[in-house]
Amino acid sequence: MTACATEAAAEPGDERATGPADVTARPADATARPRDVIARPTCVIAANGTYAARLALDGECWFPERWTLDGPEPYAVPLPSHQPEEPGTEVLPMTDGRVLIHRVADGRHTFSLLYPTGPGTGELLLGAVECHDEDTRLWLLPPAPDGEHAYALAAGRDSTAVWLVAGGAFGPEHLAEVPGRCSGGVWLDGTGRLLALDRCRDGRTKTVVVDLGRGGEVTPLLQIAADSDDRLLLADADSGLLLIRSDAPSPGHDRLGWGVLGSTLPIRFPDCLRATDCAVTPFAIQPGQVLTPERCAVALRIDGPAGSWVGVWRPVERQVHHLPPPEGWLAGTGLWTREGVLQLPYATGAVPCGVTKMTAPVAAVTSQAPPPPERPAARPVPLQQAPLSGQSPVKRRPLSARPAPADEAVRTEGGPGGENRSPAPVPA
Repeated sequence: MTACATEAAAEPGDERATGPADVTARPADATARPRDVIARPTCVIAANGTYAARLALDGECWFPERWTLDGPEPYAVPLPSHQPEEPGTEVLPMTDGRVLIHRVADGRHTFSLLYPTGPGTGELLLGAVECHDEDTRLWLLPPAPDGEHAYALAAGRDSTAVWLVAGGAFGPEHLAEVPGRCSGGVWLDGTGRLLALDRCRDGRTKTVVVDLGRGGEVTPLLQIAADSDDRLLLADADSGLLLIRSDAPSPGHDRLGWGVLGSTLPIRFPDCLRATDCAVTPFAIQPGQVLTPERCAVALRIDGPAGSWVGVWRPVERQVHHLPPPEGWLAGTGLWTREGVLQLPYATGAVPCGVTKMTAPVAAVTSQAPPPPERPAARPVPLQQAPLSGQSPVKRRPLSARPAPADEAVRTEGGPGGENRSPAPVPA
């Protein structure tokens, strides 16, 4: 899963960030935001959903906090160090219950594993990565699918380094160097081998895939148009569903689209995901829908003039279901079960560690709904290389993403031109 919301003041791994809670996007700022600036999530959930981690506030002091989510009731364990943490500190839960912490001081990025030890906090120092160039930004990538390793991205002026920062044998390990300045970071498989990055070169951003199992080999994934900016936001390894943001269908204006890894059908840009005065950011995809990616539920964070709330959308449907979030929702964070239950973590003064579970309604699918994506009998990896099973290399073109005719011709929602306005009423 991925949780992200745009914010002008903070870049992933930017030690100048004002704090982990500064993630609420204001649509009025959308035109002024750098496109590659993405703030850290307020809370990170482990790959298997057993644990979560965040920075919590005690008075004016920040400290790491681990949440246990796989028991009868969620509960939090504070992991304070000998001194308060800086507000830009990143945390990431491992599936064994330890919490990786990333601290920054004078261009030196240190990594440690925290764990509870009776009344105190144990800390295992893993090592450090030094970034001497002030233009280099280093941040943690989303949790790896295996839950045992953690990775970081160091984006410099002309190249981007991928680091293994937890789970290695000898501390931080440099794995790959990718030409160009990269952002994002989405895992495409269930093993933590295929990493998709949004690479900016020659003034344009395109998504590429880095194969960590083949020495960091880089191949293209998204190339919609020569003059478009194309980014991968989320991917589900089970179904192959991809969530994409691109300005290809509307030059100068980013739109959300979807496609399926390995499909020959074009990427679609549904009108129901098009908003003029709201920021819409997908943050979780329902897993387990191996043969029916078009029926995967996608959780959306929607930021409008009245605040933030939750949207749920399925590719097969032509509408977004708007749902009120729980009070104190850790915005942009959530987890789908295979059965289609959305779990949203929240924290309030009365309930410092809570999870709300909700099931999104299912709209009736008409005969005019988009057909299920075409799926090959044996889905190739989009890297012009051998699949992970060790079969012979399968070559294919980068994903096509011209607007699908059905989505452009049929406009059943919103105002003129199919654009959505702020939904009314807005959930309180």
